[in-house]
Amino acid sequence: MTKADLVKKIADETEISKAKAEVVLNAFIKHVMVLLKKGDKLALPGFGTFFVTKRAAREGINPQTKTKIKIPAKRVPKFKAGSLLKKTVAK
Repeated sequence: MTKADLVKKIADETEISKAKAEVVLNAFIKHVMVLLKKGDKLALPGFGTFFVTKRAAREGINPQTKTKIKIPAKRVPKFKAGSLLKKTVAK
């Protein structure tokens, strides 16, 4: 499914225009990114939780040259599925 497909499904189900549905979806995506950038989390009961974790710095190997490289620490976004989502997918 693409973003356009999702916008169409939202528009059909809520009986709003595709343009308004896209505005709503874009606003949701934007606010999730803003929350995660600040280090906050977003919990949607039953669906899941969006959050950020810290990945420690580590040493890796360049596969082409086989030389050791340092991979810096960074923050990465994560999603943990909620109970309702897990049950729905398992069926």
